[in-house]
Amino acid sequence: MAARSAPSCHLRLEWVYGYRGHQCRNNLYYTAAKEIVYFVAGVGVVYSPREHRQKFYRGHSDDIISLALHPERVLVATGQVGKEPYICVWDSYTVQTISILKDVHTHGIACLAFDLEGQRLVSVGLDSKNAVCVWDWKRGKMLSMAPGHTDRIFDISWDLYQPNKLVSCGVKHIKFWSLCGNTLTPKRGVFGKTGDLQTILCLACARDEVTYSGALNGDIYVWKGINLIRTIQGAHSAGIFSMNACEEGFATGGRDGCIRLWDLTFKPITVIDLRETDQGYKGLSVRSVCWRGDHILVGTQDSEIFEIVVHERNKPFLIMQGHCEGELWALAVHPTKPLAVTGSDDRSVRIWSLVDHALIARCNMEEPIRCAAVNVDGIHLALGMKNGSFTVLRVRDMTEVVHIKDRKEAIHELKYSPDGTYLAVGCNDSSVDIYGVAQRYKKCGECVGSLSFITHMDWSSDSRYLQTNDGNGKRLFYRMPGGKEVTNKEEIKSVHWASWTCVSGHEVNGIWPKYSDINDINSVDGNYIGQVLVTADDYGIVKLFRYPCLRKESLADSNSDESDSDLSDVPELDSEIEQETQLTYCRQVYKEDLHQLKEKYKEKQKISTSKRRERAPGNSIRLHFVHGYRGYDCRSNLFYTQIGEIVYHVAAVGVIYNRQQNTQRFYLGHDDDILCLAMHPLKDYVATGQVGRDPSIHIWDTETVKPLSILKGCHQYGVCAVDFSADGKRLVSVGIDDSHTVVLWDWKKGEKLSIARGSKDKIFVVKMNPYVPDKLITAGIKHMKFWRRAGGGLIGRKGYIGTLGKNDTMMCAVYGWTEEMAFSGTSSGDVCIWRDVFLVKTVKAHDGPVFSMHALEKGFVTGGKDGVVALWDDSFERCLKTYAIKRAALAPGSKGLLLEDNPSIRAISLGHGHILVGTKNGEILEVDKSGPITLLVQGHMEGEVWGLATHPYLPICATVSDDKTLRIWDLSPSHCMLAVRKLKKGGRCCCFSPDGKALAVGLSDGSFLMANADTLEDLVSFHHRKDIISDIRFSPGSGKYLAVASHDSFIDIYNVMSSKRVGICKGATSYITHIDWDIRGKLLQVNTGAKEQLFFEAPRGKRQTIPSVEVEKIHWASWTSVLGLCCEGIWPVIGEVTDVTASCVTSDKMVLATGDDLGFVKLFRYPAKGKFGKFKRYVAHSTHVTNVRWTYDDSMLVTLGGADMSLMVWTNEMEGYREKRPCDSEESDIDSEEDGGYDSDVTRENEISYTIRALSTNIRPMFGIKPHLQQKEPSVDERQGVVRPPVSRAPPQPEKLQTNNVGKKKRPIEDLVLELVFGYRGRDCRNNVHYLNDGDDIIYHTASIGILHNVATGTQSFYQEHNDDILCLTVNQHPKFINIVATGQVGDSADMSATAPSIHIWDAMNKQTLSILRCYHSKGVCSVSFSATGKFLLSVGLDPEHTITIWRWQEGAKIASKAGHNQRIFVAEFRPDSDSQFVSVGVKHVKFWTLAGRALLSKKGLLSALEDARMQTMLAVAFGANNLTFTGTISGDVCVWKDHILCRVVARAHNGPVFAMYTTLRDGLIVTGGKERPSKEGGAVKLWDQELRRCRAFRLETGQVTDCVRSVCRGKGKILVGTRNAEIIEVGEKNAACNILVNGHVDGPIWGLATHPSRDFFLSAAEDGTVRLWDIADKKMLNKVNLGHAARTVCYSPEGDMVAIGMKNGEFVILLVSSLKIWGKKRDRRCAIHDIRFSPDSRFLAVGSSENSVDFYDLSLGPTLNRISYCKDIPSFVVQMDFSADGRHLQVSTGCYKRHVYEVPSGRQLMEQAAIDRITWATWTSVLGDEVVGIWSRHAEKADVNCACVSHSGISLVTGDDFGMVKLFDFPCPEKFAKHKRFVGHSPHVTNIRFTSGDRHVISAGGDDCRLVTFSAQEEQTIFTSF
Repeated sequence: MAARSAPSCHLRLEWVYGYRGHQCRNNLYYTAAKEIVYFVAGVGVVYSPREHRQKFYRGHSDDIISLALHPERVLVATGQVGKEPYICVWDSYTVQTISILKDVHTHGIACLAFDLEGQRLVSVGLDSKNAVCVWDWKRGKMLSMAPGHTDRIFDISWDLYQPNKLVSCGVKHIKFWSLCGNTLTPKRGVFGKTGDLQTILCLACARDEVTYSGALNGDIYVWKGINLIRTIQGAHSAGIFSMNACEEGFATGGRDGCIRLWDLTFKPITVIDLRETDQGYKGLSVRSVCWRGDHILVGTQDSEIFEIVVHERNKPFLIMQGHCEGELWALAVHPTKPLAVTGSDDRSVRIWSLVDHALIARCNMEEPIRCAAVNVDGIHLALGMKNGSFTVLRVRDMTEVVHIKDRKEAIHELKYSPDGTYLAVGCNDSSVDIYGVAQRYKKCGECVGSLSFITHMDWSSDSRYLQTNDGNGKRLFYRMPGGKEVTNKEEIKSVHWASWTCVSGHEVNGIWPKYSDINDINSVDGNYIGQVLVTADDYGIVKLFRYPCLRKESLADSNSDESDSDLSDVPELDSEIEQETQLTYCRQVYKEDLHQLKEKYKEKQKISTSKRRERAPGNSIRLHFVHGYRGYDCRSNLFYTQIGEIVYHVAAVGVIYNRQQNTQRFYLGHDDDILCLAMHPLKDYVATGQVGRDPSIHIWDTETVKPLSILKGCHQYGVCAVDFSADGKRLVSVGIDDSHTVVLWDWKKGEKLSIARGSKDKIFVVKMNPYVPDKLITAGIKHMKFWRRAGGGLIGRKGYIGTLGKNDTMMCAVYGWTEEMAFSGTSSGDVCIWRDVFLVKTVKAHDGPVFSMHALEKGFVTGGKDGVVALWDDSFERCLKTYAIKRAALAPGSKGLLLEDNPSIRAISLGHGHILVGTKNGEILEVDKSGPITLLVQGHMEGEVWGLATHPYLPICATVSDDKTLRIWDLSPSHCMLAVRKLKKGGRCCCFSPDGKALAVGLSDGSFLMANADTLEDLVSFHHRKDIISDIRFSPGSGKYLAVASHDSFIDIYNVMSSKRVGICKGATSYITHIDWDIRGKLLQVNTGAKEQLFFEAPRGKRQTIPSVEVEKIHWASWTSVLGLCCEGIWPVIGEVTDVTASCVTSDKMVLATGDDLGFVKLFRYPAKGKFGKFKRYVAHSTHVTNVRWTYDDSMLVTLGGADMSLMVWTNEMEGYREKRPCDSEESDIDSEEDGGYDSDVTRENEISYTIRALSTNIRPMFGIKPHLQQKEPSVDERQGVVRPPVSRAPPQPEKLQTNNVGKKKRPIEDLVLELVFGYRGRDCRNNVHYLNDGDDIIYHTASIGILHNVATGTQSFYQEHNDDILCLTVNQHPKFINIVATGQVGDSADMSATAPSIHIWDAMNKQTLSILRCYHSKGVCSVSFSATGKFLLSVGLDPEHTITIWRWQEGAKIASKAGHNQRIFVAEFRPDSDSQFVSVGVKHVKFWTLAGRALLSKKGLLSALEDARMQTMLAVAFGANNLTFTGTISGDVCVWKDHILCRVVARAHNGPVFAMYTTLRDGLIVTGGKERPSKEGGAVKLWDQELRRCRAFRLETGQVTDCVRSVCRGKGKILVGTRNAEIIEVGEKNAACNILVNGHVDGPIWGLATHPSRDFFLSAAEDGTVRLWDIADKKMLNKVNLGHAARTVCYSPEGDMVAIGMKNGEFVILLVSSLKIWGKKRDRRCAIHDIRFSPDSRFLAVGSSENSVDFYDLSLGPTLNRISYCKDIPSFVVQMDFSADGRHLQVSTGCYKRHVYEVPSGRQLMEQAAIDRITWATWTSVLGDEVVGIWSRHAEKADVNCACVSHSGISLVTGDDFGMVKLFDFPCPEKFAKHKRFVGHSPHVTNIRFTSGDRHVISAGGDDCRLVTFSAQEEQTIFTSF
C-alpha cells in the first residue's frame, strides 16, 4: 500500500541557470525594484543581483518567447508558444498572476508591448497572418484585431507620444497603425529613394511622429510619419536586434557584439564592443539591451546576461549564463561536493556550484556532448559524445586524460562502477562497452543483448552486475566485467543496485501513467534514504514518487496541480451518481442546425410548392400546466421568488408556480432541455442554462417572464451549473464539454469576462464567493477547486486534503460565514469543511451522498439520498433537527401521492417559513418547520414516457412510463395526480375503454393488462408477445374488441367480453407504431416503422388493400396516424433526419396536432394534404414529443415529452376567441412562391453585386500588352549605332504640346482639392439624405465620399476616410450626439483586413472620425441605424445570411450579432424610443427584434389576424406610438403592425413600391416616398398623421415620366427628398414648392466630358441619354438636353460656339450653343462613337468609333456632313483622339494598347518615329505613348488607366483609372512607374477627365457612380524673400 500514496516530501524550485537568448529578443529589463526580469524555458525569472536571489513565475504551460514590461516597471507580460498560447500579466514583486489573455492567437505570441498608460497591451501572433491584437488586459478583453503582415513581425511598439498609434516591423516591412473604434488600420512605411527596402528588426518611437528602427544590414532608419527621412549608415556592422529607449536616449545592440548609446536626437554618445572586453569572445551577438541610468543590461545569443556600468564600460560583469542553442542532455553530480556537471550540443562542458549558484569552470570540446559521469573519488570526468567517442578529463583543471573512439553512433549513457575500477559506456548502436579505469581505460568487456539504443544503466553495489534499459523498454542484466548476459531471475533477485536510474523494472512500474508511450519518461533517479524517486518526462514535468513504486498508476506529487491518478481507495461510486455521470446530452440534430438543414434539403430536393397550400389553422394552443420537475440529474434548481412563488424547470420550460392559486406561468425562451437554474440575490431574476451545440444561458425576470439577457458562444453541448455573484452583477457558468469550461460573465452586458478549463471529469456545482466577487469554487467528481479571476482567465487551485480525508466526489458546495470558509457535501455522506484551500475537518451527515446544501444566516440545511433534510448549526457541530420525507408526514390536505418513502433529495431551498424540497422522483414538496409536508408538484421519474390516453367524457388522462408506474392525472383546475400504481414492467401505451370504466395498459415485455379505471386494480392480463406493446386500442361503441399492437410486427385482436384472442393481423414488415379503428369497429388502420400504411379487417385480421382516394371517405373513430394523404403535409422538409412521432385530430376533424423528434408540437388544418403544410409551432418539450391527445371536448391538448418526462397541458383557443399571445408562431418550412410581388427597381437593388475597388477590372474591353510591359523599339540612330554628341547642334525639339499661356511663368500643379461633387447615390441606396443644423445643411453620400452640402450657398465639404463605396448613411438623433453620422461601405471578405467592410462614425461638421467598426458583414454594409440614446448602432450586412449586428460604437465593441434572413434585408431601424427593439424589412420578410444582453431575439411578423393578408416584400419602415410599426411594401400598401401582429393594411398608399418612410420625432408625423407617375391628386411623396389614416400628397416637379423616391427626411416645414434620378429636392410643406438642390446623371457611365475653351463651364454626356451643362462658379446645372439615345462623347469647338455629341448607336449630332438647335446630324456607323474632335481651326471634325475607324468631315461644306475620308488599318476600337496644333495630324489611341498617328484629312498612317516626335499637339488626352508610360501602375493586371489629360500649361498630367483613382503626374513622364499624387472621390472606374480653361479646375467623370467631381487645382507657391 505504501506506494499508493504520494511521498510526503516536496520539491521547491531554487535556481534556474541560463537565459533565453536564441530566437528571442528585447526580453531583459530592470524592474522598479532594480531587479532583473527575463525568462528561460517556461519560467519567468526575477533576479535580484544585490541578494543573488531568484523568484519564479510559473503560470505558463510551454516555452515563453516574448516579454514586455509595464511602464510602471512592476508588472510583466509574457507570451508563450503552443497550440492555444496565452499571455500572462504578472507582478514581478509577488510573482502572482494578475491577468490571463487567451483564445485569440494560435502557434505562439511573438511580440508584446504596453501602451504609455499601461492600460492596453498589444500582441502579435505566430499564425500565418501574424495577427496583431490590442487588449484591455485588466479586463482580459480583446479590443481590436487585424492581420499583421504576410511575413514575420519582429517588433511592435506603441507610439508613446501619440495616443492610439502603433508601429510594427519585420521581414521587409514597417507598418504604422492607428486604432479607432475596433479597427486597426495599417499604413506601410514608404522607403522611397532614401533607403533600401529591407527587413527591420527593432524599433523605438520618439516625439513628433519620429520612429527609429534597426535594420538587418546594421543601418538605423529614421521615419517621420510613414516616410523614411534619413538613414544612419553603419550604426552597427550587422543586424540590429534590440533597441531600448530611456530618459537619456536610446541603446542599440547588434549581431556585431556592440552596444551603442545615442542621445535623444540619435546622435552617438559611445560604443561598447563586448567582443573586445575580457569576458568577450568571437561571435558574441547581442539580442537584448536595457539602459537605465548608468547601468546597461545585455542579453546575448549564447544565453549570457552582462551588466555594464557606463563609466567602467570595458569591464562588463557577467551575472547569468547558461548553455546556448541546441539540446542539453548530459548531467552528472559530483560524489562528494555540491557541484553539478552539464554538457550540451553547444559543445561546452560546464561545472556549476549548487551552493552559490555560479559557473565554476567551462571547457569547450570538439563535439556535441550527450552524457557525463564523475568517478567515485571525484577526480575523473567522463563525457560521451554525439559522434561515438568519449573523453575523460581531470575535474581539477579540465585537462584531457584520454580520448577514445570505438563507436560510430552517439554515446547516450556512461557510468563508473561503485568501486571505481570500470567505466561502462552505452551507445546508440545497442552495445555497452566496459573499460578498465586503472589500465588507462583499456576496453575489457562488451555487453551485446539489446536490440535498440541504450537509454539507462545502473551498477550493482558490489560492481559485479550491470542493468541496462533500451529504446524498446527492455531491461537486461550482465555479469561484469566480461559482459555475459544473466538470464536467471533468481540470481538477480538478491542484487542490490548502487543507483537507480532505469525507467523499466518492476520497482518503478508505478511511474508509468496509463496509455503512455515507452519513451515518454526520459530520466529517473532513486533516493534510497528518503525512499523517493524522481522522474522527468517529455511533457516537461518533474514528479516525485515513493520508492519502490510497484503498481501502475501510483500517486505522484508534481509541481503541476494535476496528479496523474487520483486516490484509488475511493469507495465505489453511488449508483445514482454513476448513472448521472454516464448521461450524455448529445443530440443527433441540434435546434441551431435546423435552419441550415432546411436550406440544405431544399437545395437537394429543389422544392417549390406550386399549388396554394392551406393556411395554418385558426386555432392556437397555450401552455396551461406542466406536470413534472427535473430532479433526477439536476440539483439546487428550486427557489422561492420575492413574492413566494416557486421557480423550477422541467424539459425546456422555466416554471413559476403559484402555490396559493395552483397556477403556473412559463418562461419559454429555451429550445432544449434546461439543465440548471440559479436565483439572483434579489430573488426577482433567474438564470437558466440549456443543452445545445452552442448552448445559451437565459437571464429572465420572474415578474414579466421576459428575457433580460442571453449568453452564448463559450460552451459546447450544454450548461450544467450557474450561479450569480452576491452583488448580482456577475454570473458564472460551467459547460458539459470535455474540459467542463468555467466562464465568468458580466450578464447585463452579455460580456464574457474570464474563461478557464474546469476539469476532465464532470462538475456538478459552481458557487461564487459572496464576499469577494473574483473568487469561486467548483465541485464535482473527485474534484474541489478554488478559483480566482485573473483578467480573461481563471486560476484554479485544487483543494488540499492532506491526511484528513480522501479525495472524494463532491456533490454540492456552499460558502460559509467568511470568505475563507467553504463547505462541500461528498458522495459518501460527509460534509467537508475547508479553510482557504485546505480541508479542516469532515462531519458525517447522511447515509449515502449529500446532494444538496443551503447556507442560512445561522447554520446550514442539507439533504441526501437517504431522504432526510437536516438542519445544522453554523459550524456543523450539531445537527439541530431532521425531517424525513415520508408518506406519513404528508399534511392532511395535501394533493397528490408520494410515490415512496425517503426519496433521494436533490434540491433544498428555504424561505417564507418553509423548506422547499425537490426529489429525484420529480416531486416538489414543501416542509413546514413544524413537520407536516405538502406535495406541490410531481411528474414521472427517470425513463421515457410514451403511454397517454384521455378519458372519453371526463377531464382526466392516464400516462404510463418506463419508470414502471401508471398514473391518472386531473386536468381540471386541481391539477393533481389522482392515482398511481406500480407495474412489474415499464409500459409504452394505454387506452380507456369507451365507457371509461376500464384502462388497458401495454407493457414493454410483450404483456398487457386491463385495470379498473378508478381503483387501478387488475381485471385481466395476457402475455402473448415477447417485444414491446406499442399501441393498444378499444373498438368504438361498446368497446367489444381490443386491438394490441406490438414491436414484433403483429396486431392481436381480443374479444373483451370473452377475454380471448380472436384474430391476428399479419403482413407488416416492421414494428407497429400507431393503430386506429374506423367508426364501425370493423376496420383497423395501421402505421409501421417502415412507413407503411396498412388496413386490416376486424375481428379476424384479414389484410385489405384500400386505394388512397377511398381512405379519405372512411370515417375513422380516431386519427393518430402519421401516414397517408390526409396528413402528407405534416412531414417537414428535413423528414429524413426527424420523425413525426404522434398525431391526433380534434373530434370536429378540423385541427391536427402533431409531435415530433425535435420537441415541436405543431397544429395543422385537417386534412393536411399537399407537401409541407403551413402550421403553428410551439416549443416547450426538449426532445421527442412521444404522444399528443386532445381531451374529449377538444378544450385541451395533452402532450408527453419522452426523455423530459413531462406531461404538458395546453388550452385550445378557438378562432375568434383569443387574445394575441407571444407564444403563437405561424410558420412553414417553405416560403411559398406566390408571395412577394415584383418591381424592376426592387429586383435590381436585390440582385446588384458590389465590387470592391481592389478587385475592379477594366471597364473597356481592352486587350494586348500593357504599355509598361511593351518592349521599346530602338530608334533609327540606335539601330545604326550612331552616337550623338551630348550637345546637339540640331534645332531643339519642338514642344510636345501647344501652350496657350505663353506669357505666364509656368508652374506645375502641386495638388488637387475636392471642391464640388454633382450627383447623389439614389439608384440602389435609401434613407441616405438627411437634414443637419435645423435644415441649413444636408448630408448625403456618393461614391466613397460623405458630403455636407449647404442649402443656401451650395458649398460642399467632404468626409473622405472611406476607402470604398458608401452604401448607407444615418444621423444620430440624440441631442448628446449632435451632427454625428454613421456610414457603411462595401467590402471584401470579413477577415478584418483593410479591404473588409467597415462602418465609420464621424462628426459631420469637422469631419473627425470618432470610431471605425470593421465588421464581419462580407460584401458590405447595407443599412445602419442609431438607437434612441445614440449609444448603440445597428448594422446589416450583404453577406448570404444578411447578418445583423449591434455595436457600442464609441468603444468599438460588438454587442450582438445574428443571421438576419436568408434573403436580402433592405432596412433595419431601431424604434425611436428604444435601445433594444428594432425592426428589419426585406424580401418577403419583416422581423421584430429584441436585444437581450448579447443575444438577438426575433419574431416574424404574423399575418394570420387578417384574412387574405400575404407576406410581401417589405421596403421601408416607420414607427408610431404604443408599439405600432408601419412597413412599406412593394405593391404600394403600407402594413400596420401592433407588436408583431398585423392589424391593418393601408391599401395603395402609393401606386408603386413604397421605398422610403420617415418618422418625425417631434410630432410623430410620417413621410412616405414611393414610385409613381405624377397625377393631379397623387404624388410620390406623402405626409401622414401619426396613425397613417390621413395624408397630403406632394408632386415633385421634375418632369420625369415616373418619380421614384428613394429617401425622405422632414425638417421644419420642409421635406427633403432623394430620388432614383440622383436629384435631391426640397419640398415646402405649406406651398408644395419644389427646389432642386442637387442634380446628377441618372445612369452611368458618364463617358463624355468637355470643358469650355474659355469659361468655367463643362458638358457631360451619359448613358441616360442626356447631355448636361454645368457651371462651376454657380455650383449648379444650367441646362440639359434629352437626346433619346445613350450619349458616349461630347466636344466643344475651339471657339466654344458649337458642340459635337457622339452617340452609342453610331449617330453624331452638332448643336449650336447659343440656341441649342441642331446644326447637323449624321449616322455613318452602326456602333458606338467613342471620341469626337474639332480640328484647332474648326475646319475638320474627326469621329472615332468602336468599328475600328476614324471618319473625317469637312465642316466648311455646311451641315450636310458628308464624309471626306477615313483612317485605314486601325487595329482595334478607338479610345482617344488628339489633333496636332497645326491640324495636320491626328493621334489615335486604340483598344489594343497601341497609339497611331494619321495625316489629316487623307487618313494615311505616319510611320516614321522621328517625324512623330517632332509634332506639337493641340491637346493630349491619350493614355498611350512614350511620353506617358509612367502613368501605368504595377498593380494594373486586370485594371486600366482609362483617361488622361495634360494641362493647358503642358507640364501637368491627370489620369483616371479603373480603381476610381485620380492621379496627378508631371508631363511628360517617360520613366516607368512615375511618382504621383493620388486623389479619391470616385467609385471604381473613372471614365474621363479634363482640365478647365486656365487649368483652374480638374473635372472627372465616374463610371459606376455616374458622378461628376470637380477638383480645384493648386499651383506651387513661389515664395519671395525680402531682405
